[in-house]
Amino acid sequence: MTIGVLLVSHELLGQTMLDISVKTLSVCPLATKVLSVSLECEPDELADAAEKMVKELDTGDGVLILTDLCGATPSNIACRLSHHQHVLVVVGLNMPMLMRILNYPDLSLEEMAERAVEGGRQGVMLLSADCKV
Repeated sequence: MTIGVLLVSHELLGQTMLDISVKTLSVCPLATKVLSVSLECEPDELADAAEKMVKELDTGDGVLILTDLCGATPSNIACRLSHHQHVLVVVGLNMPMLMRILNYPDLSLEEMAERAVEGGRQGVMLLSADCKV
């Protein structure tokens, strides 16, 4: 069994990030689904769809939900799912975060959530004018 991953994001953001990550890694080592939230969506309907996705992804080890913007509709939908026993939600979806978890598919749910946050934080930096970190 492994952790399932659900990306809940605005429009095609999550799908695009997943596509780039899988192309970069040549594999998607975790069962992953994407819920794209349009600006004109009906949140209750999408919450029902997200609930079904979590049930499909949870094979016993839990589901990590990554969402993009705290307080926006995608994160509000993700928050509704956080009541499940084996679900953790991380807000602030970015490419370093996603790549980090896909590189460590054997971690526990808690470890994977920590690794996601760590990857997200470490991936944000200010580059100098000569593009040095």
